[in-house]
Amino acid sequence: MKKLFTILMMALVVIGLVAGCGSDSKKDGGDQKQGTIGFSVSTQNNPFFVSLKKGVEEQAKTMGLKVKIVDAQNDPAKQANDISDLLESGVTVLIVNPVDSAAISTSVEAANNKKIPVITVDRSADKGTVVSHIASDNVKGGEMAAKLIADKMGNGAKVAELEGIPGASATRERGQGFHNIADKMLTVVTKQTAEFDRTKGLNVATNMLQANPDVVAIFAHNDEMALGAIQAAKSAGKQIFIVGFDGTEDAQKAVQDGTMAATIAQQPELMGKLAVETAAKVVKGEKVEAKIPAELKLVTKQ
Repeated sequence: MKKLFTILMMALVVIGLVAGCGSDSKKDGGDQKQGTIGFSVSTQNNPFFVSLKKGVEEQAKTMGLKVKIVDAQNDPAKQANDISDLLESGVTVLIVNPVDSAAISTSVEAANNKKIPVITVDRSADKGTVVSHIASDNVKGGEMAAKLIADKMGNGAKVAELEGIPGASATRERGQGFHNIADKMLTVVTKQTAEFDRTKGLNVATNMLQANPDVVAIFAHNDEMALGAIQAAKSAGKQIFIVGFDGTEDAQKAVQDGTMAATIAQQPELMGKLAVETAAKVVKGEKVEAKIPAELKLVTKQ
């Protein structure tokens, strides 16, 4: 009995040591866990957002972070479903490039309820708690466009405006900045949404130029619509001073070719990289800035 008791005690000690080692190992592994970043991008049919996604992927690879990416295809309902799936999958932090700033609010609040930090990129969310917003100064960019048109075409010049997706913060802010200057120095004879789309930009600009033959300049809230407007002007046999926004590769080529007057260039890859860097800090519990700007540049042929 005494021998049996001794053997049992030794066995218990060994089991305790093994269990203790297993527990420490699991704890260490948990401390090293960096989590998974969820990223919902508004669309991949626009070169700007392709570059934004590229910036996210490259920075995540550089930092050794795991990222799950979903494409909303410019559909607010699909984006909501995509984000719901990301939240259920257990992502540690959520990066969102909203299709619609109002519609995304429900998804942001859902993440808030699950204690999952949210970072917005390029477009903001109207409601919900966001730990950081990474974007260009869209208001300033709109002002830059209006000043350029006034300088080149003269005060009072008749201008058309191609607006972005209604409800998107970028649409509101670029329009606000443009009108801050244009309402004092230009004559905006018509404005209409073309939803950041090249084909719609072509169709809307065609109708604008037919209805307003005295228009001498067009400000488009993004380069895709501006490129559509170039085709509309060409078809109408008109020389129109066209200014876009984003600085995509196609737009910069058009500027150098002389078919587009200028583009207000953002840096989408930089924005994507900044988003991942910010997400990594959030996961570690570090403080981050509520607003992180990405510099704008005016691109002209000169």
